[in-house]
Amino acid sequence: QVQLVESGGGLVQAGGSLRLSCAASGRTFSSYSMGWFRQAPGKEREFVAAVRWSGGSTSYGDSVKGRFTISRDNAKNTVYLQMNNLKPEDTAVYYCAADRLAHRFLLTDRTQEYDYWGQGTQVTVSS
Repeated sequence: QVQLVESGGGLVQAGGSLRLSCAASGRTFSSYSMGWFRQAPGKEREFVAAVRWSGGSTSYGDSVKGRFTISRDNAKNTVYLQMNNLKPEDTAVYYCAADRLAHRFLLTDRTQEYDYWGQGTQVTVSS
């Protein structure tokens, strides 16, 4: 059974930074691409970023490009999301997720392509 545990959320002022972490266990972490999604109250879950299983490629949602950076440490079975220049509209519950296919060539932003999800961590940005 795969487990994903997020940490690092909290309350921050606009313009500030946070780093989220997601620790994975239960299958070969280095074989699967990982993604971050977020969901604000009353809104659909939104793609934030993804990193390829090898760590050599990343993808970002338009609303976070240039501000957020996804990375992974396969030795620690952990994926990170560095969030800079945070805005009130970034307020949401952030989820990490594991790709359902091993060694997928192209990154995907579709929630249906991720089969394991963490419990989420709240990020609140005050204006």
